[in-house]
Amino acid sequence: MPLSYRFGQPWDKQNSWWAYPFSYVLALWLGSRGMIVAAIGINSLLNPDAPGLSWNTFSHWDSDWYLRIARSGYSHVEGQLYNSTAFFPLLPLLIRGGTSLGLPGELAGLVINNLAFLGALQVLYGWVRTCHSPQVARWATAVLAWCPLSLFGTVVYSEGLFLLFTTASLRAFDQHRHAWAAIWGALATATRFTGITLIPAFWLAALRERRGLGAYLAGLVVGTGLLLYSLYCAIQFGDPLAFIHAQRGWRAGLGFDWQGWLRVLAAVLIGPVVPEKGLAQYLLHLLWVVLLLMGVYGLWFWRQKFKPFLFVLIFCLLGLVQHTWLLSPGVFWKLVLIWGGGYLLWHQQAALSSVAMLYGFCSLGLILVSGSIDSLERYAYGIVSLAVAFGLWGVRYRVWGYALLSYAALILADFAVRFAEGAWVS
Repeated sequence: MPLSYRFGQPWDKQNSWWAYPFSYVLALWLGSRGMIVAAIGINSLLNPDAPGLSWNTFSHWDSDWYLRIARSGYSHVEGQLYNSTAFFPLLPLLIRGGTSLGLPGELAGLVINNLAFLGALQVLYGWVRTCHSPQVARWATAVLAWCPLSLFGTVVYSEGLFLLFTTASLRAFDQHRHAWAAIWGALATATRFTGITLIPAFWLAALRERRGLGAYLAGLVVGTGLLLYSLYCAIQFGDPLAFIHAQRGWRAGLGFDWQGWLRVLAAVLIGPVVPEKGLAQYLLHLLWVVLLLMGVYGLWFWRQKFKPFLFVLIFCLLGLVQHTWLLSPGVFWKLVLIWGGGYLLWHQQAALSSVAMLYGFCSLGLILVSGSIDSLERYAYGIVSLAVAFGLWGVRYRVWGYALLSYAALILADFAVRFAEGAWVS
């Protein structure tokens, strides 16, 4: 009897390349990263003024901060608008290690982030395969790899490291390997502040599952990365909370950004509010939104009449219409990842493991009260529980899943070109 039948998994053919997790994960990683490189390369050929492929192409915005810290260390001047202490130390430390081996800083950052992102995909596949099924694992990793925000798993940002450490920590906790959960979690809090949501997630999951003292200690040790960075800030700058105070350059303060979300709502309904636009332009935007929603509803209503390829093609065309003329990319993916992801997390909480569900809600709650809507879609992308929730959704609604992934791949290429040109993406 074939191995797949013994384990009750007929969709995993023994002799198929996708039966081997790393082959599938590597194909996803190469395909999605290849899309990024190809988009930038083709754009440079078609547009003589566009930047070509080089290490510098993949280092803009936050990348400059990480590279500066790796070269010169931290600086924090009280009263200065922007300070490097807002960026956590693990990625700069690893980049410095790479430069000590003779690599350029940009290349070291690229290698670190890309390998970490590949590792995150592999750990996610193994975790979801164990908790759910190979089918859900394939969908979850595909969502993580092809989401447009996965661009930040390739450029010199900390997304790859953060996803690797949080996923490994959650997986270890799920498997009752509390020591490893603590170690991976401590690395996560040394990579990004939002890693602290692992602490309440571990404690609440331990309480819910009636675990022993080790689970609570794991949550406590997770804060070690943050604690060591705070100690460094206290010694170096006399301010143990320098990394929080440095956020003032990017965020005015904590709290739910009602005004920001009202602007998002206005952008959805009538487009950006600017003095140059008249009432007719606002109404025209609203008309286009209504027509687009009617098109999506029609696609859903007559979905049985379309072949899958045609369904995906029409969905992508509708998506490109909204991407080009209606919503800015940031607005659309804010809605999909934060509110759509939050809905899926709530709707599928019974199917998720306790720690995955609690980590997802704690992380969403933290970023929603961060004081600004800027970059929230990128922070939401870093919540691996949302990828699992989207994976469960994709298994149930396959054609819609294929359509969304196909559209996401197109936007990933667009994001890559924008970032290479130095434009703000997220």
